[in-house]
Amino acid sequence: MDDKLDKIAGNCKELLELLGEDSAREGLLKTPMRVAKAMTFFTQGYLLNADDVVKSATFESDYRQMVIVKDIEIYSLCEHHLVPFFGKAHVAYVPNGRIVGLSKIARVVDIYAQRLQVQERLTTQIKTCLQNALNPLGVAVVIEAQHLCMSMRGVQKQNAITTTSDFTGAFLKDMRTRQEFLQLIK
Repeated sequence: MDDKLDKIAGNCKELLELLGEDSAREGLLKTPMRVAKAMTFFTQGYLLNADDVVKSATFESDYRQMVIVKDIEIYSLCEHHLVPFFGKAHVAYVPNGRIVGLSKIARVVDIYAQRLQVQERLTTQIKTCLQNALNPLGVAVVIEAQHLCMSMRGVQKQNAITTTSDFTGAFLKDMRTRQEFLQLIK
């Protein structure tokens, strides 16, 4: 791990110099290692297996109504610019004999968010993981996020929010179920 951090820090030092900075000035002396540690933290999702996390806390249950965990904070890095995007994920499933510890749903969101991402793929990865691990009657995921690559650069639209959604099973087949979910996350 130290070798990895040293390599990232070395690349950051070179980047600072290419940008015209003096990497030896007092305020920047420790910046390359700080950046290396931050980037390693921001992308720690690569080290974790979301399926294993879900399967570690599933339980038999006869409960067959919708379970929703909403307003799960997400922080991720856009894979196109390495600039943050952040917002909230809303995740629901309808159990089919098995339930999962609620914190594991938030952990799945974190695992996939803590990788270089696009919001569309993030939405689908969360849905697919829960569908495969739990085999529920349906899964619904909605993510609402602000992308700094749109706010700070390019079109510079500070108030633009991107919403993505993905559904399986009951959320696709039964419009009442989908509508109930969408109403409850408002």
